[in-house]
Amino acid sequence: MSPIRNLITNKKTNINPIWIMRQAGRYLPEFREIRKKNTDFIKLCLNPELSKEITLQPLKRFELDAAIIFSDILMLPYGLNQKVEFKKNYGPILGDLNLNKILDLEEFDFVKRINPVYEAIKMVSQNDITKNKSTIGFVGAPWTLLVYMINKKSPKLELIDGFFKDEGHIKKILTILEKFLKIHIKNQINSGAEVIQIFDSWAGLLENKDLPYYIFEPTLNLVNFIRSLETPVICFPRGIKDYKKYCEIVNPDVIGIDYEIDPISIRKEIKIPVQGGMDPKVLLTDIENLKKETKKYLDIFKDHPYIFNLGHGVLPETDPNMMDYLVKMVKDY
Repeated sequence: MSPIRNLITNKKTNINPIWIMRQAGRYLPEFREIRKKNTDFIKLCLNPELSKEITLQPLKRFELDAAIIFSDILMLPYGLNQKVEFKKNYGPILGDLNLNKILDLEEFDFVKRINPVYEAIKMVSQNDITKNKSTIGFVGAPWTLLVYMINKKSPKLELIDGFFKDEGHIKKILTILEKFLKIHIKNQINSGAEVIQIFDSWAGLLENKDLPYYIFEPTLNLVNFIRSLETPVICFPRGIKDYKKYCEIVNPDVIGIDYEIDPISIRKEIKIPVQGGMDPKVLLTDIENLKKETKKYLDIFKDHPYIFNLGHGVLPETDPNMMDYLVKMVKDY
């Protein structure tokens, strides 16, 4: 059993597994070499051989406990025939949402469009490098995908005017998302993903009164579905104000925390295993500060099941040597 599965299943407190969000990415020179020759991000995600290679790059460098597949949460709207492209220094841009076209979409056609993702997961999970390590699959949460599909770009701090005006339209999209997210999750698990992470990147945009309809209920449906497939699920509701309430209602196996929340309050309030929390900007400072901040999180969660991670993805300007130091420090703790 891999360290992460062991920690989740047996609530182990004497191990400190580590993996890092965006551990395969622009901070690695070997990734930049591949990216230079493959400028279309979606095509790159749909190239199983390259996706596998990129996924394994950080595991060749660092003693990490998991491989997270190189893909994107927006493969879901892409699979639903919504145009998705990534503009340099801007982020994702989505095309108009044709609801009738999506309503007519068959499961076979959806799976065919994004099948290379499952091929890549299979190759990663069967690779010698991932022996005794977890292969993590992932999806965007229904709310976050809804935001991208209607907003058609990253919302940053606010949603487009009239985002909530057509409740019937939103309800239909959420129903479609639940259906196809379950298909996407099941295919990832069948291909070798042994843990699923749900990224709710824009959870922090909602007021408390809107959380039950847009976050709690749809995410709980996915968590229960993943659990029915005997697979652990990590939820990362970035920016959510009340992690305790989220955990009580959604009840994931592991809760991922962002860097704006006080880890001491999380330690006191949360009973389930915790993942992450450290600010990615710490890796841009110096060794002494990195030691201090890493030790802070390890000390706080010393007697609690804890997976070391950051409170968001690795920043592109991160020095790989700092990452190496971080991983070794966690392993030596």
